[in-house]
Amino acid sequence: MGKSRRDGLIRVGLVSFLACLWLSISGSATLAQVEDTLLDLPWPVSTQSVSEADDAIVTDCVRLDGYCVLRIAAPKSDLNDRLQTIEMALAQIRKAYVAASTPELTIELRQDPVETLPLLSTPAETSGSEPQTETPRRPPSIYLAVGDQTPVRLMSVTRFDTSLKGLDVETTAASYFEQVEEGLQRSRQERVPRYLFVQAGISSAVIVFLFGMNWAISYREQRLRDVKSQLKDSFGERSQPLQSFLDERRRWNVTEAQLRFFQLIRAGLWVGGVLFILSRFPYTRIIEVRVIDSLYIPFRLLIISLVVYLAVRLSFAFINRLTGVLVSSYEITPTQNRRTQLRVNTISRVSRGIVLLIWLGLGLLSGLTAIGLNIGPLLAGAGIIGVALSLPAQSLIKDAINGFFIIVEDQYAVGDVITVHGIRGLVENINLRITQLRDEEGRLVTIPNSEIGVIANHSSHWSQADVYIPISYHTNVDEVLDLINKTGTDMKANDRWQDAMLVEPEVLGVEDFGERGLTIRVWIKTQPLKQWDVAREYRRRLKVALDAEGIVIPAHIDFKSPTA
Repeated sequence: MGKSRRDGLIRVGLVSFLACLWLSISGSATLAQVEDTLLDLPWPVSTQSVSEADDAIVTDCVRLDGYCVLRIAAPKSDLNDRLQTIEMALAQIRKAYVAASTPELTIELRQDPVETLPLLSTPAETSGSEPQTETPRRPPSIYLAVGDQTPVRLMSVTRFDTSLKGLDVETTAASYFEQVEEGLQRSRQERVPRYLFVQAGISSAVIVFLFGMNWAISYREQRLRDVKSQLKDSFGERSQPLQSFLDERRRWNVTEAQLRFFQLIRAGLWVGGVLFILSRFPYTRIIEVRVIDSLYIPFRLLIISLVVYLAVRLSFAFINRLTGVLVSSYEITPTQNRRTQLRVNTISRVSRGIVLLIWLGLGLLSGLTAIGLNIGPLLAGAGIIGVALSLPAQSLIKDAINGFFIIVEDQYAVGDVITVHGIRGLVENINLRITQLRDEEGRLVTIPNSEIGVIANHSSHWSQADVYIPISYHTNVDEVLDLINKTGTDMKANDRWQDAMLVEPEVLGVEDFGERGLTIRVWIKTQPLKQWDVAREYRRRLKVALDAEGIVIPAHIDFKSPTA
């Protein structure tokens, strides 16, 4: 690490220490106002159900300085209001408890009667007597007092609370009192200046650590970006061996996954570090709790999205690795590299598409589960919809199945010249649904894979030029055959054509007797897609050689006219 960067970290650490120091000694009045403002905000609902009735009984925590002091139970519709009432009363008690020099906490359990109501009775029972009344009572309430101050009503001990504890009213109230007293003692201890100074030092060390880790991760990310830039430049070099191309594709996906992983680590460090610093101080701990509660579902969705993204990238890398292993098991010459690379690209693209759909589907289902939706009915509905769509989608299914076998069996690939349904053209695109050809007139022909039957592939592994040569009946056949052989041998020895011609031309001999004379047939085995170029050049050379020997290729022979 350079001197300037070290100086920057020192300055950042000093500023952070001063900020934490100000936070610890800036006065409890201002911080208490901020804390009261936060307490006035509505709490996010994060409850636990203990009943399945229409108005379910749920439980939640009563918090003091961000800590869970006690748990209460109430109907779901009333829980949030009850929580806020208890927490506001507890905050008032805490202020008095912290401000007292020698705090002494006392508890009182009261039962306040409500308005008097007449009892329901029969006419016979009430005739000649005074109407009877009953005095219903509210649930007993807990009152807390600090020293000689006026007791403050904390909460009512309801039947839901006693059911949650499994105790009677008096024992439940005593348990709540012990928990509240323990929380108040902790609040008082955390507001001692010595404690705040220690937390300020810890927070400053955490901030310096975060900046140091941020620098280290940024340096690593820059190295990964440089690797990606180099790999991106090498992707344009199509002359490289196929194995190297697949290895670079695999490295690209692994590097991309590592880059996103380090970015996730850096963001997690900053978020976790800030929340950790907030949790060090009683005045700001409530912010940490509310941030965590509010971002619970978004955080789960973010984690699911990142896991799906990393899984997709690693799956792509695995596909490239598996393809590389399969390719390495065969001996691929440089002349075959181009075709094999085109086929591998096609298979990899289809495989990546299938893997992507699978991971996206799993991620979508996980996301719906994370936000609390029941995916059982959704899956059942999707199954019904799938059955309903299967009949009109039969052609699409046939296209996909036939396209899969076309790719796996290597019937043809992108870059091949094929003839299907009488249409000859260059394969420009192939996927599970369609095949697109560019015919000899430049038209783009799209054919559904389900309609592809008999295929003539003109460029699978090697091609062949089929040349017919007419000669006159009056020409010496053996002399012409020797000339044709010599022309083919000379062309194969030429530097320009020796790579395009795999072997020397094979002269099959006299093929037919026709009106123009004898027909001699020649086969020339060539590289894929080179048969037309080789055939044109061979005819040109043969015409020049025949002219030099005075041998004329007849245009037409009329057997009916008298010979001279």
